[in-house]
Amino acid sequence: MEAGPEDWDRHLLDENTFTQNFRNDHNPSKTYLCYQVELSDGSSGVLLDQDKDIVQNEGGGGQHAEWFLLEHIRSRNLDQKLSYKVTCFLSWTPCEKCAEEIIRFLAKNRHVSLSILASRIYTMGPYVKGLRELYDAGVHISIMTFRDFEYCWQTFVDHQDSPFQPWADLDRRSQQLSQQLRAILQKEPEGWTSVCL
Repeated sequence: MEAGPEDWDRHLLDENTFTQNFRNDHNPSKTYLCYQVELSDGSSGVLLDQDKDIVQNEGGGGQHAEWFLLEHIRSRNLDQKLSYKVTCFLSWTPCEKCAEEIIRFLAKNRHVSLSILASRIYTMGPYVKGLRELYDAGVHISIMTFRDFEYCWQTFVDHQDSPFQPWADLDRRSQQLSQQLRAILQKEPEGWTSVCL
């Protein structure tokens, strides 16, 4: 049975959970992943309402949010004759192990493309390597901008009709992190400045 609008409402983040975990000037310990799946005909996408959700990592060394995402997509048995675009909004960029699993999944599911928009970057060595491997595998990776945060707020948050309220440094932090991500993906020398927020 497909989920209707009333079912989807139960899967929204509350305002505080979103703000505490997606603010790009904080370092929360949890990773949240909001995603949607679109059926693509090459020129436009049709959002599959039953295929949008929110997942988070399990604490204490449990499964990461990216693993839950991949399991959900596998369970949907998406038609291999059609093309799908998955867009993920993450509070942290994926770790190296999740990056490897995503790459394996995409190699076996060529009818699925992936875009990752992250609030902040894990900058430890293996995490940087994983980001480069994702990029090399064709995954679109970028840092969330004001518009992305606002879209998440409107799509994945139980905001009670209140507008998204950006924090003071949102744009500046997004620009810093975007520069840092470009340096990582362009494989600049070790001298690049880490902006771990």
